[in-house]
Amino acid sequence: MDITGRKLFVKAMEHEGVDTIFAYPGGMITDILDELYKSSHIRLVLPRHEQALVHEAEGYARATGRVGVCLVTSGPGATNAITGIADAHYDSIPLVVITGQVAQGLIGNDAFQEVDIVGMTRSVVKWGITVHDRKQLGKTLKMAFQIAASGKPGPVLIDIPKDIQQASGPDEYPDAVDIRGYKINDTVHIGQLKKAFKLLERAKRPVILAGGGVNIAGANGRLLAFAEKMRVPVVSTVMGKGALPAGHELYVGDAGMHGSFASNMALYNCDVLFSIGTRFNDRITGNLREFVPRARIVHIDIDTASISRNVLVDVPVVSDANLALEHLLEWARPLASDSWLEQIRAWDQEHPLQIARREGKMSPQTVMESLNEVFAEGIFVTDVGQHQMWAYSYINLNQKKRMFTSGGLGTMGFGFPAAIGAKIACPDKNVVCLTGDGGFQMNMQEMATAVLEDAPVTVCIFNNGYLGMVRQQQEYIYGKRYSIVNLNHRVHTDGSLADPDSGPYEPDFVKWAESYGIEAVRVSKEEEILPALRRARKAQEAGRGMVIEFMIAREYNALPMVKGGRPMTDMILK
Repeated sequence: MDITGRKLFVKAMEHEGVDTIFAYPGGMITDILDELYKSSHIRLVLPRHEQALVHEAEGYARATGRVGVCLVTSGPGATNAITGIADAHYDSIPLVVITGQVAQGLIGNDAFQEVDIVGMTRSVVKWGITVHDRKQLGKTLKMAFQIAASGKPGPVLIDIPKDIQQASGPDEYPDAVDIRGYKINDTVHIGQLKKAFKLLERAKRPVILAGGGVNIAGANGRLLAFAEKMRVPVVSTVMGKGALPAGHELYVGDAGMHGSFASNMALYNCDVLFSIGTRFNDRITGNLREFVPRARIVHIDIDTASISRNVLVDVPVVSDANLALEHLLEWARPLASDSWLEQIRAWDQEHPLQIARREGKMSPQTVMESLNEVFAEGIFVTDVGQHQMWAYSYINLNQKKRMFTSGGLGTMGFGFPAAIGAKIACPDKNVVCLTGDGGFQMNMQEMATAVLEDAPVTVCIFNNGYLGMVRQQQEYIYGKRYSIVNLNHRVHTDGSLADPDSGPYEPDFVKWAESYGIEAVRVSKEEEILPALRRARKAQEAGRGMVIEFMIAREYNALPMVKGGRPMTDMILK
């Protein structure tokens, strides 16, 4: 039986078990939206901006482990989504992004709201295609879900012209498709893995580096068991945070540009680096000539292209983290000496991870530690900036508490919409958004989405009046020349600059939140932190969101810090 393309689209979504689509309407997807209107199985979430829409789908995908689905119209609807698509690409988040397109007869004629979105996104999707044949629509949609979720996950973009949505064709939707040229490695080369294990076995100063691939694969339990059996210390990348529970004796901390002293020293001095699920980007390596200079390197990763791309490794192993660790656990046995662990503990005691307190000024560390006390479980979602680094330094993660962030692209504006998506996915979990006053203003319009979609989130705004991470770089690298980083930058009518600290901060976040019917409070003293957070937890458990504005002094920096291009041992500590 023949059906329209739009009917087949809805059939495909239901077949894939899609229960939520993040969508923004427009002329080139009205046919699909009309058909979705008739479905009782799919919830349509209406955000307020297409960039935020994709971030919300990312939060949903991270929280559930399933494919997030986006639906936007052609032209600006599609181009607004590109930042979110790129963010998902760099952090390996499975998304299927559906864009409407003008009818095929208009393509190439500069029609209203026509753009080559497939061409624009080619470098940041696993696969992108415009459907030109109605008969291929079902197969194409099936391929999209398979590609997005398999292997190294990522975004897929399917561009559907309006005439394909309206045209009739076969009603079949396949259960599976054989994709020519796309083969997933679901095995591990045992010989290579044994080589890697023997290298680790002989090491005197081994370190396991856990990347985001461990969390994506859900291999945390196996990594913990392996590290405990071998007695090997573990450091993590930002995306690998949570691979081992905070406070575990073998977990050293985050490494890299804002990593702890002990973590970076452990990497620099190790003789075997056993890395799992990381692509060795510049934020973790610093100066490549000085990265683990005394070590032989094992690299386990599901993506062949990631191995030896940035760092030349001694033993490459192409494998899913779970599968590799399953075999490694069979061979694991304790290493002979704990002297290496004692050395790492000594480094930690020499320079513990701690923010130097400024008298009379509320410390970001105190806020983070209070969050640990009040929110013992749930999902934390950060934006990008200083607060992000403070969160990854001081928020304790475990099996009951996870944290999501924009790691690879570093997208300001990610935090709040991603938190909303996570709350929609997990309505029974506490969801806390940690954001700065700069990043929050990039997508703060999504408060309407949170309110109207009944997705209450606790929003913690760290307000220091500045674009803090750039201000920090200007302090240390550019002679304190603070160029356009003050968010209260004011200009007189004659064109002269006013003292940026002379007037009230714009906007008033408390009044803004109250305009949405959301309870809000401004916290400027440490004794006010815990009461505010306890109110927020009670509010969320009662089905209400809350905004807390923490007034943070601009002098607080995210330390340690390594200047770009420097060795990771060259840390600014104070």
